[in-house]
Amino acid sequence: MQVWAIANQKGGVGKTTTVVTLAGLLAEVGYNVLMIDLDPHGSLTSYFHYDPDELDHSVYDLFVTQNEITQNQVNSLLCSTSVDRIQLMPASTAMATLERRAIDHQGMGLQVAKALRHVKDRYDFVLIDSPPVLGVLMVNALAACHHLIVPAQTEFLALKGLERMVRTISMINRARKKKLNYTIIPTFYDRRTQASVSCLRELHKCYPDELSSAVIPVDTKFRNASMKGVVPSSLDAGSRGVHAYARLLRSLIEQRR
Repeated sequence: MQVWAIANQKGGVGKTTTVVTLAGLLAEVGYNVLMIDLDPHGSLTSYFHYDPDELDHSVYDLFVTQNEITQNQVNSLLCSTSVDRIQLMPASTAMATLERRAIDHQGMGLQVAKALRHVKDRYDFVLIDSPPVLGVLMVNALAACHHLIVPAQTEFLALKGLERMVRTISMINRARKKKLNYTIIPTFYDRRTQASVSCLRELHKCYPDELSSAVIPVDTKFRNASMKGVVPSSLDAGSRGVHAYARLLRSLIEQRR
C-alpha cells in the first residue's frame, strides 16, 4: 500500500482536485483507493455529497478515542463514492477543534498512520487531502505518507506558500528516519497570461529537481465534475486537465519502481 499526501500551506491551489483526479485514474486501471479528508473545511467530503456538519462518524473519531484504534472503528469511517474502487474517510467540521486538544494530549501525530495499519491489505493507494495549515492534521498526513505531492498555483502569491511548505518539509525530514521525498505540481496554469508563464519559469529555476514536468492547466471540466460529484476522468477522459494528471500519475508510479 502506497500513501501519498497532498499538501500545501496555502489554500485554493488544487489539493482536492488533485486527490480526486488521481484517485479516479488509479481506480480506472484497477487499483483500490482510499481517500482521507484531513481538512476541517471538508471540501473532499462535500465533493462526494457528504455533509461535514451532519456525519455521525468521521476522521475526528480517530483523534478523540481513549483507546487503541481498532479495525471496527476504522471500518465505521469508510464511505462509498461514485466509483466502486474508491472509498472515502470523511472529515467533519469538529476537526477544527483538534489543535486545541493537541496542546493537552501528546502523541496525536500518528493517529492516521495507526489507522492505516488496519487497511494495508485492502487498498493499493491512500491519498490524503491535507489542510493548508501546519498543525496536528498536516503532521499526521506527513507522518503517514510515503510521498508528498505539493500543488502550487502558478501565480506569485502562491510561491510564498510554497516556500513555507518546503521549509516545513525540511523540518519534518530532520525528525524522520527516512527522508520524505516530494513532487511539486504547477496548477491553474494559463499559458495566455504572463503571470502564469513567469511563475512557471520561476518554479523551474527554484525547484528544478522537485518540479513535475506535468503542468495542470485551468480546465472548467474540473468544476463540472465537482458539481456532479464524480471523478473528472469519468466526466471527460479527454480533457486537457485529465491528460495532465495522467502524465503526472505515470511519473509518480515510475518513481515507485
